[in-house]
Amino acid sequence: MSVNKVILLGNVGRDPEVRYLDTGVAVATFPLATSDRAYTLANGTQVPERTEWHNLVLWRGLAETAEKYVHKGDKLYVEGKIRTRSYDDQTGAKRYVTEIFVDNMEMLSARSAVPGTAPQAGMPGQTGAPVQSTQSQVTPAQNNPTDDLPF
Repeated sequence: MSVNKVILLGNVGRDPEVRYLDTGVAVATFPLATSDRAYTLANGTQVPERTEWHNLVLWRGLAETAEKYVHKGDKLYVEGKIRTRSYDDQTGAKRYVTEIFVDNMEMLSARSAVPGTAPQAGMPGQTGAPVQSTQSQVTPAQNNPTDDLPF
């Protein structure tokens, strides 16, 4: 048995770049930044903040949602899989790219339809609005609706 699962919470580094394949399927790509805070070791050594950049790839409905509602600077929670691919650049050298193929996404930045107004209930982009792929997952709470445990 093996597991390939990634969970990221970070900020969008660039507006999504969306393209449509000949079959009409949407594909969105954009970077997501995650940062570890700066800290000081017991001996006084200062360790600076470290930012990692992740290349996200979204397909179909998630890509279309990202095209409409995701913008540079937005905070996102994503779940997906790590995929690595290779290609030959113009010089013939082999290059490797590691990408996160997103299965689920939650937009955590508040968005409003009109500047200065609060987001309306049920609008994508509202704080905590989940957006999932067509491969919906059933959570344990959905299996037993009488279970009111807070965890």
